[in-house]
Amino acid sequence: MSDSIGVAVIGAGMAGKAHMAAWRNAPSLFTSTLPPVRLVSVGDVYEPLAAEAARRFGYERHDTDWWAIAAADDIDVVSVVVANTLHREIVEGLLAAGKHVLCEKPLSDSLGDARAMASAAAEAEQRGVLGRIGFTYRRAPGLAAIRELVGDGTLGRVLHVSGRYWTDYGASPDVPFSWRFAGEPGSGALADVGSHLSYVAEFLAGPVRSISGGTFTTSITERPVAAGHALRGQAVPLTGATAAVGNDDYATFSARFGDGTVVGSLEASRVAAGHPNGLVIEVFCERGAARWDQERASEIGLALQSDGSRTGGYRQVVLGPDHPYVAGGMAMDAPGVGWGQNQMFEYQARAFLDEVAGLSGDVPDALPANATFDDGVHNMEVLDAVARSAAAGGASVDVAEVDAVTAIAATAEGARA
Repeated sequence: MSDSIGVAVIGAGMAGKAHMAAWRNAPSLFTSTLPPVRLVSVGDVYEPLAAEAARRFGYERHDTDWWAIAAADDIDVVSVVVANTLHREIVEGLLAAGKHVLCEKPLSDSLGDARAMASAAAEAEQRGVLGRIGFTYRRAPGLAAIRELVGDGTLGRVLHVSGRYWTDYGASPDVPFSWRFAGEPGSGALADVGSHLSYVAEFLAGPVRSISGGTFTTSITERPVAAGHALRGQAVPLTGATAAVGNDDYATFSARFGDGTVVGSLEASRVAAGHPNGLVIEVFCERGAARWDQERASEIGLALQSDGSRTGGYRQVVLGPDHPYVAGGMAMDAPGVGWGQNQMFEYQARAFLDEVAGLSGDVPDALPANATFDDGVHNMEVLDAVARSAAAGGASVDVAEVDAVTAIAATAEGARA
């Protein structure tokens, strides 16, 4: 790497655009000084989308072949934000080419591929090349604040957790078929948004030990086929044909965390009308409870038993500079200003740039490093355990016993409810 850092994004969809903006804004966060960051390329097989995104976010050029980005001497860091089935080939090619990679979750659509990617990342790190996964919500100040309240004893030991990630991007049967609706049970709502929900729950309650009660439902079994390139939220001509939906619109499961005494109930949906991005997590503890809602990201709900019966119950806590990541983490870092998921992408990008530049842990305001590919494998092992549980009629599955053969493919016939 030269005395500057060149970045590229592969995938110009909605999440890809969030990465593009994040790389652009990340150098302005906090006080530690990064080398200059150059916005080099946006890659996408659909050239009009790549060209427009590059223009909009100020990138120097666009490419339609990821190999061009892998071979480019002026690119050091790459975000991979494409369909999960494409992750392994692209990520392994980029790591082999010496590019630092920030990969979107889930790591792959196959547990075997995810483990191979983790192995490739470990080998690359021996050469000084980093592979990290984007667990974006770990960067939410509200979730980090709740984690601190658990860790410092204010809330005490976690007893149980309740979480949901309800979205409505598939609620209408008129939404055209896309890669998100292809694949086996477990690769739908569970992999798409349930993957977020599971690592958020672990962030607050510890590692998932076992899964039970796994259930998948496909509510809309056929989708119209688009005649052109289908972009979310945009009308597109239809062919008149339909395609079968192979994966889950809704998933639910129970989890045991840590030593098995902490329990949780979690659910994920892409057909929850009226909930465009409804991630809500609530932890119940010995000394109180706390909850965070993605749609009200700059506050938390807090209930402390020490408040007594006259003033007890949930109260709103507006986040500000006294909470994690806020001071210096945005241009207006005062309480009540408000922020959301876009800032979390910026924190994620800044943490990766810090690590690539060798600043992590060496400056007072350096963010904690991003999750590793091994963390990404564990995340997929949890999802795989849900698929196994669903295939076995809700039976309990120990995450530690999940082997290299992914149940998402192996147990497809019995997984749908």
